[in-house]
Amino acid sequence: MSIILDKVNYVYSEKTAYEIHALKDINLKIEDGEFIGIIGHTGSGKSTLIQHLNGLVKATSGGIYYNGQDIYDEDFNMKELRGKVGLVFQYPEHQLFETTIFADVCFGPLNQGLSKKEAELQAFTALRSVGLPEEYWYQSPFELSGGQKRRVAIAGVLAMKPEVLVLDEPTAGLDPQGRDEILDQVAKMHRELGMTIILVSHSMEDVAKYVDRLIVMNHGSVMFDGTPKEVFHHYQELEAVGLAAPQVTYLMHELRKKGIPVDGEATTLEEAKASILKCFQNRENRS
Repeated sequence: MSIILDKVNYVYSEKTAYEIHALKDINLKIEDGEFIGIIGHTGSGKSTLIQHLNGLVKATSGGIYYNGQDIYDEDFNMKELRGKVGLVFQYPEHQLFETTIFADVCFGPLNQGLSKKEAELQAFTALRSVGLPEEYWYQSPFELSGGQKRRVAIAGVLAMKPEVLVLDEPTAGLDPQGRDEILDQVAKMHRELGMTIILVSHSMEDVAKYVDRLIVMNHGSVMFDGTPKEVFHHYQELEAVGLAAPQVTYLMHELRKKGIPVDGEATTLEEAKASILKCFQNRENRS
């Protein structure tokens, strides 16, 4: 399975005084089972890009292919695509509307044509997978905290059994504990279900810790596409477009400047810790 974007362009308000070229000749291939991060400054095209993946927005030009099928063909089943490529918006309130959490999560499967029993079974499994305690299931979703609403929004998409889960800033506005809980749960789903995950984030620390591949958007174009280590190696170029590397990377560079031979390419706390400990162990062995 794969999603291929071939020379995709998107223009807002085309042929008007307000025309904005939001995406410019985007060429990407997203393979089955990848965990991908997308970063970029505000207005870089991140959200516009992910809305093309399940057909919410139609490209001005270019092609998008899901498992080899052109999603713009007249006979292509766009409803089925939106069940296979699930999108969780930045603000969960945009996706919650039923009187109870359980009813909200059942809505997607029912809309897919499943029976009430089948929909409830998939809703049960989805709510369990996001770690929301059963005591909340029959409350109003609007009585929940921000982090709990995110879990419900994710469960509502998971209940439709998507092959690809796209998350637009899923931790925005959450405290550090809530952020870690959400992302740990997403990482667990990736490991256990083999699901393709696409994470849009402003947090360099989050993408460095969780994703395997990182795409950097800048003014509607792909600036970098590689592993987090490969991308953050270009931290000075990222700074020039309003981005940065994880804070720990800067710390490691400062230590190297002071003559301490640590790994300047470390992007996570775990990598930095291992490198610093190794440095001290080597020093002890020499002495």
